[in-house]
Amino acid sequence: MIAVATEYKIDHSHSSATFAVAHLGISKVKGEFADVQGTIEYDPANPAASKVEAVIGVASIATRDEARDAHLKSADFFDVEKFPTMTFVSTNVEVAGEDKLRVTGNFTIRDVTKSIVLDVDGPTSEIKDPWGVFRRAAAARTVISRKDFGMTWNSLLETGGLLVGDKVEISLEIEMMAQTQSDSGN
Repeated sequence: MIAVATEYKIDHSHSSATFAVAHLGISKVKGEFADVQGTIEYDPANPAASKVEAVIGVASIATRDEARDAHLKSADFFDVEKFPTMTFVSTNVEVAGEDKLRVTGNFTIRDVTKSIVLDVDGPTSEIKDPWGVFRRAAAARTVISRKDFGMTWNSLLETGGLLVGDKVEISLEIEMMAQTQSDSGN
């Protein structure tokens, strides 16, 4: 059978967007955004023609500390009242090895858009779940500067260091559901 592009919807209940950022210069604080949505168009015969559009609801942030979460939602960081979502729209997809892609795209936080590169493992081969839905999964990683997106709040420590690091490690675990039947035979 001939492989054709399939549109997939991100399964938000089986996907996550997590981050880690330096705290006090001695450890990392981790958090997660639970509201991950979007679509992925993928053709295994022509991965370069793939497209990704994702939206993350910023209010879904969770770091296991209610006061910290409230501060992250404030104007000091994400400013959820003005900017309730972050978005990613791909501009280029390249094969980067066996079962690996490099996805370049426009990432927008707080109305600031910067080009970033996601290093992607996958997507996996398509499987059919017990309910007859075709699925794939992929994992992606990148590192961004929060200052590039206008998040400059910080506090100077007595030791001269900063309370919050600039570099943010982002990890995505995405499970996606086909919106049409695949002709790929995978």
